[in-house]
Amino acid sequence: MTRKAPDTDATAATAQHGADDLQRNLTNRHIQLIAIGGAIGTGLFMGSGKTISLAGPSIVFVYAIIGIMLFFVMRAMGELLLSNLQYRSFIDFSSDLLGPWAGFFTGWTYWFCWIVTGIADVIAISSYAQFWWPELPQWAPAIACVALLLGLNLLTVKLFGEIEFWFAMIKIVAIVALVATGLYMVTTSFTSPAGRQASLSNLWNDGGMFPHGAMGFFAGFQIAVFAFVGIELVGTTAAEAKDPERTLPRAINSIPVRIIVFYVLALIAIMAVTPWRDVVPGKSPFVELFVLAGLPAAAGIINFVVLTSAASSANSGVFSTSRMLYGLSLKGDAPKAFKQLSSRSVPSRGLLFSCICLLGGAFLMWVIPDLVEAFTLVTTVSAILFMFVWSLILLSYISYRRQRAALHEQSKYKMPGGIAMCVLCLAFFAGILVLLTFQPDTRQALMVTPLWFALLGIGYWLRKSR
Repeated sequence: MTRKAPDTDATAATAQHGADDLQRNLTNRHIQLIAIGGAIGTGLFMGSGKTISLAGPSIVFVYAIIGIMLFFVMRAMGELLLSNLQYRSFIDFSSDLLGPWAGFFTGWTYWFCWIVTGIADVIAISSYAQFWWPELPQWAPAIACVALLLGLNLLTVKLFGEIEFWFAMIKIVAIVALVATGLYMVTTSFTSPAGRQASLSNLWNDGGMFPHGAMGFFAGFQIAVFAFVGIELVGTTAAEAKDPERTLPRAINSIPVRIIVFYVLALIAIMAVTPWRDVVPGKSPFVELFVLAGLPAAAGIINFVVLTSAASSANSGVFSTSRMLYGLSLKGDAPKAFKQLSSRSVPSRGLLFSCICLLGGAFLMWVIPDLVEAFTLVTTVSAILFMFVWSLILLSYISYRRQRAALHEQSKYKMPGGIAMCVLCLAFFAGILVLLTFQPDTRQALMVTPLWFALLGIGYWLRKSR
């Protein structure tokens, strides 16, 4: 594949740092599992009960539609990253194609995305830890988790890949076990103590696939979006992936299969065994299905799975935020201290700063003792900010097609649908923002989020003035 002339800031930075640059130590095995782990969020395990109660069986279509749209976002990102291997992440190509402001806004917003998501995960971890240690102060598991992740990530990037590999493997095994258990209960016509028989007809025999009409269907999008945050994480590993021209396409191309197996089949299994009206919004339907299957230890096992899922997300946040700070500092958009690497080629100062910010989760639990209220607020803010980053990826692709048509023609990994699909995805994200205005809790988060962009605008103006 013909490459763009190496005239970007990223190239200059690479030449400047030479051996002190990030090292390509993530193998195909790591990239594949990081991509899978990013596609399976905590929202699937804990949020699916509420989405089922809102949308009924149509929630299957909600997750499928969001997954399809994000697949095209990832294909756009993949083509851009492979068009110039000097691009470390989407900070580089957004800055190069849209202008310095885009790199500044993308990098800092993505950093803040993962800080907010990490705080949500820290809150969730504290909640899960109380299942086993109810007398433990809420802030203690949060601090212990952040300290552990900091220590592990300071070692080597390969260790991060190994941690994510096993975290993702736990989630995969749990979901495959749920789908297999559900299939077995349907084929054997299992009958619950309440007299409910497991059958695929449970998906449509109680009010049809859209029991709450169009509004119920659209309401499911509000919460389901958060389940997908982190799907773009594979893009932040580009600078540290061995053979990115092979590993990145393989990771991105497998997204549709993951969506079908990990979201669609899991939700079908749940609602085939437990009719959608019987799903309790405040409980994890994963736990309920295994309890019905006669597994007494289901609650403890699933609690372990969702705890590792939250820890996996927090681990991804620690990794990606430190790399964002590194990329921003190379461009002069962040303090110079963040571009210094440790002897193991790890951006240690960025790691330390991000982990200090993550401890804000412990402070938030002190300010808002209600963990559910705190979790809802930060997850909605996170989903809004992630949609902003996804939108800038699409806008970068549109600019790339217009500025570098010849480079696109030479690409071996073209995005299907091109500019037209980018416009459709952007319209879809705009529609999600409109849906967020319908509920009081999500509307509150939507009103708070513009403050972040106002702060960024001031920061960018000060940077230009300096």
